[in-house]
Amino acid sequence: MSEHGWRFFLDFLDAEEGDWVVVHGGASAVFRTSSLGSAAALARAIANAVGDDAPQLLMTLSALSVTVRLTRGMFRLEEEHVALAQRISALAREHSAHADRAAVQEVQVAIAARPADSDVGFWRAALGYDALAEDNAIDPIGHSSTVWMQELDEARPLRHAMHVDVSLGREFVSERLAAAIDAGGRIVLSEAPASWVLADPAGNRVCLAAWPDGAEPVSDSSDGGEQR
Repeated sequence: MSEHGWRFFLDFLDAEEGDWVVVHGGASAVFRTSSLGSAAALARAIANAVGDDAPQLLMTLSALSVTVRLTRGMFRLEEEHVALAQRISALAREHSAHADRAAVQEVQVAIAARPADSDVGFWRAALGYDALAEDNAIDPIGHSSTVWMQELDEARPLRHAMHVDVSLGREFVSERLAAAIDAGGRIVLSEAPASWVLADPAGNRVCLAAWPDGAEPVSDSSDGGEQR
């Protein structure tokens, strides 16, 4: 489990104008369909083609789309996931479904705490979540947001205890950032081009992150989150 897999996947995306976005929770794609029936047919075809080759794969159906996530975390991406993504994209084209990178995002709750106060076990128990890594809690069926414990240095003042991370495709962050500012937000911290921390008029914070989808990661001391 390392950075090699997701960086290899990003190289594949850069080379092929891929359908996939690497968000904190792994490589994801949204395929638009014409009906619930066509979405179900695509999902069935993916399930039949993949079989037991992708034990971490998650699919979600709606009336007009199929969302596919290859793994539960970006650090679980391996080189073989490139071939899997290509197979799934090919099936989508066969079913006349088109990829919508703008629809891919992941919302994560980041809870900042000093080591002595960090208790991810509480959040797992309260939410009925499982562990993906020692510092997070994940929805067992993959529908709801992940909780990530952001460890603060003991000497660092605690400015806020909780914020929201939004991980999305690199080409859509600028538009989202501008919309949030137009809606009354302000930039608190910029780690461009990887992430921006914004606050609403009341001071509540959200981090818009292009990383890991094509930008260098932010430092551990920043407010940007990462899901392992």
